[in-house]
Amino acid sequence: MTASRTVDVCVAGGGPAGMMAGLLFARAGLRVVVLEKHSDFLRDFRGDTVHPSTLEIFHELGLLDAFLQRPHDRMEKVAVRFNGERVDVADFSALDTQCRFIAFMPQSDFLGFVADEARRTPGFELLMDAQVDALLEERGVVTGVRASTPHGPLEIAARLVIGADGRHSTVRGLAGLRVRDLGAPIDVLWFSVPREGGHDDSLINVAPGHLVVTIDRGTYWQCAMVIAKDAVGAVRARGLPAFRQSVAAAAPHVAPGLPALEDWDQVKLLSVRVDRLQRWSRPGLLCIGDAAHAMSPIGGVGINLAIQDAVAAANLLAPKLLAHDRQAGGGLTPDDLDAVRRRRLWPARATQFVQVQAQNRVLAPLIGGGAGSLSLPLPLRLLPRSAWLRRRIAGLVGLGARPEHVRSFLRKPHAG
Repeated sequence: MTASRTVDVCVAGGGPAGMMAGLLFARAGLRVVVLEKHSDFLRDFRGDTVHPSTLEIFHELGLLDAFLQRPHDRMEKVAVRFNGERVDVADFSALDTQCRFIAFMPQSDFLGFVADEARRTPGFELLMDAQVDALLEERGVVTGVRASTPHGPLEIAARLVIGADGRHSTVRGLAGLRVRDLGAPIDVLWFSVPREGGHDDSLINVAPGHLVVTIDRGTYWQCAMVIAKDAVGAVRARGLPAFRQSVAAAAPHVAPGLPALEDWDQVKLLSVRVDRLQRWSRPGLLCIGDAAHAMSPIGGVGINLAIQDAVAAANLLAPKLLAHDRQAGGGLTPDDLDAVRRRRLWPARATQFVQVQAQNRVLAPLIGGGAGSLSLPLPLRLLPRSAWLRRRIAGLVGLGARPEHVRSFLRKPHAG
């Protein structure tokens, strides 16, 4: 037997975009259900780079102090170690924000915090182990979803369906929304090793033919090695000793912990994609976050852009849903839904342009250059002489192209 329920907003996907959308639409006083296909929020090496723009949103929601009680690490400057030479590239200390740092927080803690806050809001419900299988439609309008749950099939009627189910979005596929692939010449291998020895604050580490990102997590290093697209088979074929040697060449400060890397099962592949939907919506349905625009891991901006999308969607659409009689259904026109794309398209396009240029012109040549000599590029030679340029880069990375702000009616939980 198929169970059923009716809500105002049904969100497919319990990642950063989906959970933030669920929290905000519920704060507006709407009935919201978020469907997450997994049984928990534990994911290996998912985006956990929380930028000042996102921290500012938590401040506007009155949640910043509580958020910062969760386990996290802080980075006030971004440094690159280029063939042994350290260069500061971004300085967040002068940003006009509540938090002048990047917070590194495991995504399970991040999502757990948002879920806990959302559950305190009347009208919010989170269903785990709930996989969207089909869209419900009437006369070309999406009116809800059909999902599989541990308790059997479930049909949810909704005035708005939000696809926030990531770069491999089921919802956008079911909706027939077309994706434009912008290409990515790189993949990333994620792993962690025990932290042994002293502190090193270089985030990006470059040696001839190798680039490794290292995040200091207190007791361990969270690491990412950039490799050529689809080269994971060749990397594995050379063996773990060669892999550990490549990591140590670029990031010698993590070398003492590398013997703990004993099996390829400890190394996770992130297949990098950069793509964007041509249309983000259909009548009754809107895609946001990675479902609308998959980002490269360059800059750690993906989670933050996804949250900005959720804020824009709630700012623009919640008042219209509230103003419309629930009994009449709907209330959102195609133009209402497309307003979110129009608002968020430029920052998505601008960010992806920078990422694609960095991938093609910087990262691919660096990792494909072999073991020859490596000289410090001119832009990195200029940075130590220009505090203004380091602050400017921090603003572009930490705040993004168009930071969103929570409208006043969403800043306090709805009383019910």
